[in-house]
Formats: sequence, C-alpha cells, structure tokens
Amino acid sequence: MPTLRQQLFRIKPVPRQKEDVETDLKRTIGVFSLTMVGVGSTIGTGIFFILSESVPVAGPAVIWSFIIAGLVAGLAVICYAELAGSVPVSGSSYSYAYATLGELPAMGVAACLLLEYGVAGAAVAVGWSQYVNQLLFNLFGFQIPHALAYAPEEGGIVNLPAILLLAMCCFLLVRGTGESIVVNAIMVCLKIGVLIFFICVGVTGWDSNNFADFAPFGISGVVAGSGLIFFSYVGMDAVATAGDETKNPKKTMPRALIAALIIVTSVYVLVAVAALSAQPWEKFEGQTAGLSAILESIVGSQWPGTIVAAGAVISIFSVTLVSIYGQSRILFTMAGDGMMPKLFREVNPRTLTPVKGTIAVSLVVAILAGFIPLNFLAEMTSIGTLVAFVVVSLAVIILRVREPNLERGFKVPFYPVLPVLSIIGCFWIISSLQLITIVVFLIWTAFILGLYLVFGRKSSVLGRQLAEAGRSEAGSGDSAQAPRSGSTDTDSTGGEK
Repeated sequence: MPTLRQQLFRIKPVPRQKEDVETDLKRTIGVFSLTMVGVGSTIGTGIFFILSESVPVAGPAVIWSFIIAGLVAGLAVICYAELAGSVPVSGSSYSYAYATLGELPAMGVAACLLLEYGVAGAAVAVGWSQYVNQLLFNLFGFQIPHALAYAPEEGGIVNLPAILLLAMCCFLLVRGTGESIVVNAIMVCLKIGVLIFFICVGVTGWDSNNFADFAPFGISGVVAGSGLIFFSYVGMDAVATAGDETKNPKKTMPRALIAALIIVTSVYVLVAVAALSAQPWEKFEGQTAGLSAILESIVGSQWPGTIVAAGAVISIFSVTLVSIYGQSRILFTMAGDGMMPKLFREVNPRTLTPVKGTIAVSLVVAILAGFIPLNFLAEMTSIGTLVAFVVVSLAVIILRVREPNLERGFKVPFYPVLPVLSIIGCFWIISSLQLITIVVFLIWTAFILGLYLVFGRKSSVLGRQLAEAGRSEAGSGDSAQAPRSGSTDTDSTGGEK
C-alpha cells in the first residue's frame, strides 16, 4: 500500500514517441496552423483593448511593459519548446508537471490553467463587446443599451454580447477541430492585416510630445503594466494543449511556439508605439474600443475606426475560440488521467471532439464574461499564466537532471541560466499584482487541490496501474519486491525500480 506522500508525488511516465501517446482525437494540425493558434489566442487580448487598462498605470513607458512581458514570456516559451519536443502530449504545463513534479503539483498547475483559460476567454469576450458597440454606432448610429453591454460592477446588468460570442465559439468547436483551426487561421490573418493598417494610419498622427513624460509612475508602473498585459501570452500555453491533435508534435510544437512569439511581440510593440505617438497617455484611461477612437481622432472621420472595429469584431473571435479550445483539451487530458469526471473525456463519434466538455466550459466562461469587469479578469488571467510559466521552467531543469538522455526536438540554450531567469521574471511580475488577485488565486488553487484529495487521488488512472502492477508482482510470489508508487520509485517507463 503506497504511503500518502507516494500517492501525491507519483509521476506519469514520459511518452518516448508520438505512437506511444494514446488519443481518441484526430491529428490534423501542422506548423502553420499551430502557429496561427498561438498568434490567434495572443494578439487581440493585449492590444485591442488592454491599452486602456495598462497605459494609465505605466504611461508611455507601457512600451517597456510590453517588452518586459514579451521577454519573460519569451524565456518561458523557450522552455515550453523543449518540453513540447520532449513530452509530445496535450494538456500543456499540466502534463509537463505530471511528468516531472508529480500528481499533486500537476493539480496545482491545472488550477492555474483552468483559471487562466476560463478567465482569459471571459476577458476577451468582454473586450469584444466594446468593439461591437463601436461598430454598431459607426454603421447604424445606435449602441446596445448600457444595461445589456456591461457587468453589474460597471453599472450594467449583464454583458450580453460577450455571452453571444461564447455561444458562437462553442458551436464552432463542437462541429470539429479541423474546421475550427481553418477558421482560426483565416481570422488571424485578417487580424494582423487590421493591425498593420492601424500602424500605417497611426504613425501619420505622430507627435513626439506624447512621449515627453515617458514614465510618470516609474519602474513600479512599468512592472504593474506588465502584470496587466501578461495575460495575453496565454496563447503560448494554448499551443502546448494541442499535442494530441498535432502532426509530428516533437518538431511541430517547438517551431510553432517560437514563430508565434516572434510575430506576437513584434506586432504588440509596433501597435503600442503607434497608439502612444498619436494620443496623450492621459486619454487612454476609460477609453473603450481604443484603437478605433485613435484612428478617428487622427483622420477626423469614422471610416478608419470602422475598419479597425470590424476587424476586431471578427478577429477577436479567434482569441475566445482558442481559449475555449485550450481549456476543454486540458480537461480532456485530466479526465483521461482520472483527475476529472469522465464527462470531459467523452468524444462525439461523428465530430471526434469532446462535445460535452466544450459545452460545459463555454457555459462557465459565459457566466464570468457576463458578470465580471475586464480589469479584474485580466489580472486573474495573468497570475495563472505566470505560475504556469514558472512550473514549465522548473520542469525543464528537473527533466534535464532526471532524464538527460531523453530525445528532445529542441533544447533550451544557455541552460540552466534561461530557465532560472524565466522563473525570476515571472515572480517579479507576480509581485506587482493586486493583493486581492493573489488571495483569490490562492483560494481557487486550494479548492482544486481539495477536489484532488477527495476525488482525483482515488480515481487516478496512474494510481490504479501502479496498484495492479504491484498486485501482479505479488501474485507471482515475489512479494518482497512489490512495487511502490511515488516519484522516487517510478522509472521513466512507468515501471518500478
């Protein structure tokens, strides 16, 4: 009988080849499509509407906030690339933690991911409703009533456009992953085109005086801005959730991760510079559909703002789509491990997608989007993303020590300096978040760990496998060598030392 410590820290074996990974899902995603998943779930959240939240905190120095967030995310993404090429499974950092740290830490990471994806999807949906209202006003001269377009804390009753967006994403995802990925790639290309249009028009309103008071709140404001922005990098983790549906994941996933990071960071910085050059930083506070408003101010006409608003309405759709996709696939992986009810593992035989899990996720996210304001959602997503990045960076170090000969499609350069810098950078940004955000995050994590102790620990598939292996060996008469579960007793193939 394994001890409690052995149960909590039992380690899931690392699959050696993609053929070793059991999956009911269809492998349809290549490098381009997977890169578009990362870009699609990242660009849009941090640039279409988070400027109105981050610029009042950092001033024009929000450019440095974007760069710092990009550098920290970049360090983590390099670590993701190594793990994605070494552990070719879905579930992202949850799976990586399960294969390196053990079952209980993996559930802690799962708490981060569920919070990260659920709240990110809600945050983007809330921002989307701002552009819907702007587009309706530009085209038809009316807007959705305040009571039906804002959360209760913002003076409304419910954010109805946000709920509608989530319903549409849910419908598309349950139809099939292949269709969703194609639609996502089209929307991402459209989104990049709209942002390039914004940059080109935005720089025509360049006024260097807007940068005169560059950092009004000092370094603390810059770091706080990074904390608000960081949630948009959840897209990097979303790439790693697609391991079960990716062709040749050992090579495809690292390439897609690095390509997405380069595209995303470049676009973020360019758009931020163009926006700040065209408008004093004080005007960003409380501004809705900010990019559209900036262009209308420069040109003195509604048409460029209408183009941006239309592009945002269509393309932000992809961010929510990927958020719902990522969370449903993490739950799918966890249910396969026995950590969540089987409901999330059920695959529809016609569409080959986890329909029930996708609908359940969409319902929860829709409730968040309909009733919680944007700024709180952004910070809650950031802390989940940051903690997940810490675990991934730590997992690279542990796996290098524990399995130095494991085949890796990509290796982190300057090891172990870069993983350590990634961990330090994430904790630095976490320290800038509001205390209430950290407290709520800790309560949520404790709740998930409590569920694990009551449900997951007993229903763990790995636990049953180890117990059966122990009984089998005991039945063969070699009771003295009965296997034990636990991190120190399990080799990389799932057998016992």
